[in-house]
Parts: sequence; C-alpha cells; structure tokens
Amino acid sequence: MKYGLVKVSAATPNIKVADVEHNKNQIISLIDESYKNGVQLLVLPELCLCGYTVGDLLFQAKLIYGCKEALKEIVDSTKDKNILCFVGLPYEFSGRLYNTAAVMSAGKLLAVVPKTHLANYNEFYEKRYFSPAPLTDSYVDFYGEEVYFGVSCIFKDALHQDFTVGVEICEDLWRVNPPSNTHAMAGANIIVNLSASDEVLTKAEFRRNLVSVQSTKTITAYIYSCAGNGESTSERIFPSHNIIAENGAIIAESELFKNQTLTIEVDVEKLATEKRKQNFEQDDTSYYEIINFQSNELESALIRKFARLPFVPSNEFEKSQKAEQLLTMQALGLRKRLEQTGIKKSVIGISGGLDSALALLVTCRAYKMLNLNTDNIIAITLPCFGTTNRTYQNALSLMTELGVTVKEINIKESVLQHFKDIDQPVDKYDVTFENAQARMRTMVLMDVANQQGGLVIGTGDLSEIALGWCTYNGDHMSMYGVNCSIPKTLVKHLVSYEAERLGGNVGKTLIDIVNTEISPELLPADNDKIAQKTEDLVGPYELHDFFLYYMFRYGFFPKKIAFLATETFKGKYSEETIVKWLKTFYKRFFTQQYKRSCTPDGVKVGSVSLSPHNDLRMPSDAEYKLWLDDLN
Repeated sequence: MKYGLVKVSAATPNIKVADVEHNKNQIISLIDESYKNGVQLLVLPELCLCGYTVGDLLFQAKLIYGCKEALKEIVDSTKDKNILCFVGLPYEFSGRLYNTAAVMSAGKLLAVVPKTHLANYNEFYEKRYFSPAPLTDSYVDFYGEEVYFGVSCIFKDALHQDFTVGVEICEDLWRVNPPSNTHAMAGANIIVNLSASDEVLTKAEFRRNLVSVQSTKTITAYIYSCAGNGESTSERIFPSHNIIAENGAIIAESELFKNQTLTIEVDVEKLATEKRKQNFEQDDTSYYEIINFQSNELESALIRKFARLPFVPSNEFEKSQKAEQLLTMQALGLRKRLEQTGIKKSVIGISGGLDSALALLVTCRAYKMLNLNTDNIIAITLPCFGTTNRTYQNALSLMTELGVTVKEINIKESVLQHFKDIDQPVDKYDVTFENAQARMRTMVLMDVANQQGGLVIGTGDLSEIALGWCTYNGDHMSMYGVNCSIPKTLVKHLVSYEAERLGGNVGKTLIDIVNTEISPELLPADNDKIAQKTEDLVGPYELHDFFLYYMFRYGFFPKKIAFLATETFKGKYSEETIVKWLKTFYKRFFTQQYKRSCTPDGVKVGSVSLSPHNDLRMPSDAEYKLWLDDLN
C-alpha cells in the first residue's frame, strides 16, 4: 500500500443459480485476476456462491453443505495471495441458517459475518430461511480451524494501521442504525457491503444516494457489490450495480445490468485524517474483535485520477451551478457587512487583473441585493511604473461597463516623493521599490474611503494568502475581503463564468483579463509588456492550489502530495519541478503566517479558509524543517 492508497474491487461474477461448482470457479477466477492486478480488497455479492434467488432450495442440505465445501476450496485458492476477500454464502451454525459474508486472506478463513437485518417485505422473504445475526459473537469450527462468527469485528492490516474494514450485508444499509455506524466508531475506515438489491425504476438513484450518505456519515470508503445477471429472472431483475464511495463522493460506479469488476484506489490515510480532524464520534467498542491480515504489497499502476484543479468542479453543469452559488455567497457576506455598518459606499482598487475584477463583480452583486445604485461603488485605478496599457484599458473598460464611479489616481509622483523622503534610489528595483507602490495604493484607497464614508473592499485571494504573496500593510490590508477563501484557479473560473453570463463588452473585457499574465506590475514595463510574471517567481498557481488542497484540507505527508502531483501533472511538470515548487510552498506557507494572523474579515465560502477567525490556528513562529525533511 503506497501513501494510504488501497486498491479495492467490487465484482459481480457470472453465476448460475444453485450451480455451486460453477460459481466457485467463477469466484476463484475473479480472486486470481484481482490479485494479479494488485487488488488488496475484493468484495463479491450477497449469497453469490449459490445465488440469492435459490428460494426454497435453501432447505436442501446438499446445497448448504455444498456451499461450505466450495468455500473451503475458495479459501485454499488464496493460500499464496495476500488479498482480503468477502464472499456471500448461506452458512449453518448451531442448528440455524445464516446469510453470511465469509472473509478470507492468504489461505485462511478469518471470519464468518452474519447479516443483522433481514429483508422481509414486498418481494423479500428472508426470514423464511435465515435467522438474524445472534446477539453474542462466538466461534465456529471450519475444517478443524476455530473461526470467529459474529458482527462485531474489524479486519486490520498488520502493516498499515489505517487499512481497517467492517462488513455489512445488503438490508443492513437500509435500516435506521446500520452495523456500519458502530464499525466506523470501532475504527473501520472501509465498509464493505455484499448485496443482492433487485432493480425497479428509480431504485438505482436511491441506492447511490444511500451509499453516498452512509459513506459521509461514517467518514469511510464504502464498497458496494451487487448481484447481477445470472440470478433467476422469474420475478426480479438484478442490476449488478457496484458502487465505490469515499467520504460521500462516488469515485467509481458500474454500468447497470452488466456484470463488471469495478476497481479503484481508496485513500484510507485521508479518511483517518478526516476522522481525527472532526473528532469523530466514539462509543464503547471494546468488545469488538480485531482480526489481523496482511495486504498485497505488489506494485501496480495507479488507476485513480486526481483533479488538476481540485477547487474547481470538473462537471460543466456543476461548474456553472457552483459558480453562481459561490458568487452569491461572496456577495451575501459583503451585503451583511454593509447592512450592519450602515455604509452605502465601497472603495475598491482596480488593476485590470483577475482578483480585483472578481472583487468588483461581487461588490456589484451585493449592491443589487441591497437595491443600491452601483455608482455608490468608487472604483479606482492607480497606475504606476509597471502598469501596461493592456491592464490599464481593461481596468477602465470594466469599471465603465459595470456602471460604477470611475476614478484614476496616478501614484507615480507620490511614490517618487516617498523614495526621495526615505533615500530610496529610483533605479533600485528591490522589495522597497515594489512594496512602496502597494502601500501607497492602500493608503490612497483607505483615505478615499474616509473621505466618502466608505468601506475598502479587499481583493486578495486564498492562494496569495497561503503563499504570503502580498505586501504587509499594503494589499494585505482592507476593511472586508471578499476573495479570501477563493483560490486563484477558482478566481479564474468565476471571472470566466461572469464573462459568459454577462456577455457584451464587459464579457470581452473579462475574457481578456482572464488571458492576461498574472502580475503585480510593480517593476517597470518592458516596451509596454508585463515585466514581472508572478508564476515565474513563486511557481504555477495550479500547482500551489493542488498543494494547498491536499496539505491543508487533508494533512497529507509532503512526499505523498509530491507523488500525487507527479501522477496528476505527468507530461506537464517533471517530478523535480514539482518538488522545487512544493518546497517553495511549504517555506512560504510557514514563514508568512504572521500576515495571516492579522488579516481583515472575509467570508468563508469553500472547504478551505486560512483566516485566524475560522479554520487556521497556527503560530507565526513554527518551523517547516519537518516537512522539508520529508521531501528531502
């Protein structure tokens, strides 16, 4: 298992009802194939060894004992395979028949887990044949081996503490208090479900939602394996609807009515981190049996794909839907601040870049919500040494098209006077040269806000806040930050969305802003071309947003983030380039915390916020050596 990624499969074999020999061979074949493909956990459907629809044939002793004999052969077939397998079969114990999951690995039957809740309504009549799981756990003799029999058990990889598995069977999931609730509290990061859920119209969506919600509630990966073609069609159809979810997200799903093997990696390290972060509910589970196994260590290619832009939805419909929601939430935050203070005027610096464009769009939305004229928004462009004609014209065009009050205040002479006052050479392009401009702009905005009785709207985004890519007491400061939880990659998406929605000249201007190189424009322009490109200096924002998402949202090891980024950006960035910028990310994230410790208010609209008032309680003097050592 590499970096907590466990390769799992939910498979539906091509069975024949009551043909135990045939079904046994199908199951052994699936186990062999899965092991060769590097699978570490394989889940097969409910009663797949005989077929869920055998009906009253379950009263035949030959079928019951035939299943037990076949199970022995299946267990033996795993002798040299460190793969954890779950197989459904009827199992007789102490004079009663149970619907069970046989759990095996490396030639050993680890446990027999009976179904807790029996389906006994409509087309289901399981109580005709089976007893529900007994209230107390015990042991059964399986060909001379004492094997655990019961529900209260967790299967734990001896080498990987986060690879922990609990099991429930079909109907268990549909009940008010599924066994998986307790399994999760006992430490299970993966829940498997052996199912024989038949299909009727709209049930697939219900089933999908049920798996997703239970995965969310328990903060687990949920692996659902469903019976399919091969079951009797006398009265029912089975969909082979295999589903794999991870903390609510459906990460793999089979096509209905086709027997398939669904394989993907689930991240148990991420799930364990999330449980710690949320201080996941615990109960007295000291009575649980912990059953050890050892997983497959064979190296295999990574199947799962990770989004290059984890903050941006990948689905086109979702993109528009989420963009509208995010913009509305940003505007609602500002609306409340304006309402509470009674302030009618807003002051905002417009550079012709992405962040100020988004902040202005959000401010206009807030004013429409308040039924205030947008000419109450005082938008100021503040050109200086590095301002290019392209960004200058875009700033003027955007302000004009949106109907706000337009002001231009050239700060060049003010900055030159300031250089003279502090004996700063005009041709010395150092940090003082750059920061003096940023602070002058902020001073102008603050003073105009005082004149007008207005609120200075901050434009800085989450990526800049994470990297500390802002001037302390310059663009670092405002009276309310509307972009503070919007990373740069998402800023670009939101501005693009507004360009398409608004259309016309404002849309054209916004598209040109999106296509302009990201720059603070603090160094003199080169023949009216941007001379200072942010991503050349601190690294590509798409990498930094990827790093931020997995470092802050899930607390991954640096080397794991480097691995995921290398896999995800293969062909675009080399591993060396990724590690270089990841080191930059950690250094800047730690050393710039002092800026985040005194940031102004700003609304949280996404899953990550670096505000000291919201998500991040971090000392400004913490060392980053531990994280860089992991990379080195």
